[in-house]
Amino acid sequence: MSEVKVNKISPRTNCGTVQLGDSGDTITIPAGATITNSGTQTGFGRTGAVDWQTTKKTGDFTAANGEGYFVDTGSGVVTATLPAAPAAGSIVAIKDYDGNFGTNKCTVARNGVNIRGAASDFTLAQNNSGATFIYVDATEGWQVFADGSDADVTETFISASGGTESNCGDFRVHKFTGPGTFTVSCIAGSPANNEVSYMVVAGGGAAQDAGAGAGGYRERKSGVDTYTASPLDGATPITVTAQGYPITVGAGATHTPGNNSPGARTGNPSVFGPITSSGGGAGCTACTGTPQPTYTRGGSGGGQRNQPGAGNGNYPPVSPAQGNPAGNSNPSCGNGAAGGGGAATAGVNYPGTRMGGTGTTSSISGTPTGYAGGGSGANPTGSETPREPTGTGGASRHPGPKPAPGPQCGVVNTGGGGGGVWCGTNGSGGSGIVIIRYKRQ
Repeated sequence: MSEVKVNKISPRTNCGTVQLGDSGDTITIPAGATITNSGTQTGFGRTGAVDWQTTKKTGDFTAANGEGYFVDTGSGVVTATLPAAPAAGSIVAIKDYDGNFGTNKCTVARNGVNIRGAASDFTLAQNNSGATFIYVDATEGWQVFADGSDADVTETFISASGGTESNCGDFRVHKFTGPGTFTVSCIAGSPANNEVSYMVVAGGGAAQDAGAGAGGYRERKSGVDTYTASPLDGATPITVTAQGYPITVGAGATHTPGNNSPGARTGNPSVFGPITSSGGGAGCTACTGTPQPTYTRGGSGGGQRNQPGAGNGNYPPVSPAQGNPAGNSNPSCGNGAAGGGGAATAGVNYPGTRMGGTGTTSSISGTPTGYAGGGSGANPTGSETPREPTGTGGASRHPGPKPAPGPQCGVVNTGGGGGGVWCGTNGSGGSGIVIIRYKRQ
């Protein structure tokens, strides 16, 4: 083997090209030799390795091609921004410095370039996780090689089934209009994402001349949720685990013509886990008793006709209150009947409009919807009273030449109380509903 010893090899012309060997040749670099690149290399590519920067990153930073970083999120979330205008083969690596990504995530920002073909950032949210990002092309952008599988590095979320399911942005909604089970098969990696939002509405009461009370209304918006909750938000938080949660949806009470007995006209409770909403109180005709008859009280109270007093709401008591009392009927002012209580306000007195108490509105399902309005009370003079403002409690009616202002029953799956009818068939209560919502991505 011949040997040439020189200190420098230069092209024959300035800025020319120096070629080592010919096509098919093998150029061998012996063990112990070092090649130092002080310029720009092309065509070599990388073998998947990066130069690790051993000074940890504790705040937001922009990564450089060919470098790996240890990121410490002990003091809060850190965003690592990928290089702008990367070339094919550009490479960056990110690694959890000391096991805090599960508490405070590291967001890898795409910097205007796709990651795995999508215009979305990548999140590292498991303790001691890491990933390598290699730029491929403009369509796919950066490909990601996680430590293990994606589940080992990215944020995991609740997986559950039950009821009627739908997606609302980053959240999943389960709506129960009848009994069932909310089954959690997998919990989220972040404890904050295991708290669910919920709304539990009981069945409304049935009327008897006086308006019936709405079913009890309870709602909780989790700390990570984004929908517009009702003003009654604030019930007990529920953090789920991997198990089944039986769901009870209370039926609305059915009015029995000519029957002033209590049992058939009190709404039925709805239940999710530790949360129970009470059925709405029954409306009644000339009821007696001090305190008020037990069947007039409930989530919201039922009204009376031709008797003082009003059925109590928020029974049994919870905080925030699940409902309000009925209006008061004054026997010295005739035979008029008071309105039943609603989730937001008490029923209106007689004399007065006799309107049912106002329900409340929540967007937990993805659409602003009214719930738990009280039923309006009847009036012997023949004047009718429409539904309360959310349109969920029953209107009143007088059987005569005037047309009815609307259905007398509480609206199905809102927990509305039934509306009163003078000398006719009174309104039944609307059935309840249970809605559960959580972050899915």
